[in-house]
Amino acid sequence: MTSDRALRTLAGICTAILGAAALSLAQPVLAPVAFALFLIALAWPLQRGLEPRLGGAVAMIVTLLVTLTVVAVMVFLAAWGFGRVGRWVIANAAQLQELYLRKLEWAATQGIEVAPILAEHLNMRSLVRLAQDVLGQLQGLLTFVAVTLVFMILGLLETGGTARRLGAMGGTAQAVLDGLIDTASKLRTYMAVRTVMSALTGLAVFAFAYAMGLELAAEWGVIAFVLNYIPFIGSFLATLFPTVFAILQFGSWQAAIGVFASLQVIQFMSGSYIEPRLAGARLAISPFMVLVAVFLGAFLWGVPGAFIGVPALIAVLTICDRFDGSRWFATLLSGK
Repeated sequence: MTSDRALRTLAGICTAILGAAALSLAQPVLAPVAFALFLIALAWPLQRGLEPRLGGAVAMIVTLLVTLTVVAVMVFLAAWGFGRVGRWVIANAAQLQELYLRKLEWAATQGIEVAPILAEHLNMRSLVRLAQDVLGQLQGLLTFVAVTLVFMILGLLETGGTARRLGAMGGTAQAVLDGLIDTASKLRTYMAVRTVMSALTGLAVFAFAYAMGLELAAEWGVIAFVLNYIPFIGSFLATLFPTVFAILQFGSWQAAIGVFASLQVIQFMSGSYIEPRLAGARLAISPFMVLVAVFLGAFLWGVPGAFIGVPALIAVLTICDRFDGSRWFATLLSGK
């Protein structure tokens, strides 16, 4: 009996590892499909509401245009915020170079030789490679968006028919349909709460940066708003970037520590106190599992995976809650 249990456990571990490897290798196909399903869950009520007045084809076009507009606005805000920060760094290159030399001199007086290490990594070849990587990421992002939209169009065309067929089958198919409908509703609630909290966090970061005298306060607020859609990782980066910038602007570690600590308090209050109360028991998920979903998604699919990890977890737990054999799993991992 013990031997059989050990074999089943080993088989489960091997299956999980092979499944994760398959998900990682299939990223070019599965990631756009996952995002298309996510967008369909958010946009389907709009299309369904427009169909009686505009017809199916026009309703789908309007839904796609609205989705594209929202995505374009988010991309524009991120590009504007990071672009303004990048232009500030270029405009103040001389000041930053002077600060850099002073820090090297201070490190040398302490017996720390950091110049050879920096010279090895900060050279023209490294900058060219960085530029090539950025261009490659932008090209990959455009391809990803295009493929996602194709899947979304096909999905919107078939959503209504698929729902009717599942409903006609009854039994397990009806339970799956109910789970999918509940999942879509929860995902819309999740994004609504996330949007409200991202906006509040962005305003709080802007107010703090402005009061602190940190330059580009509006930009830091916009960056915090955009990055806060990614749990944990995004909020950490939204804190880290202004902290590094504070070192460049003030040239003081004390000011940077103050900025970091204050922004961490803002992120903690929004993520650990206000957001759970807005989400309520409907979206209650174990914080540990949220963290696992974010980092597992980032490990498998990078930044897109970090974003889609929590919605995927919500979908899995909602579907599991619809069946007696898997309800224990959803109950165990919920934060109720």
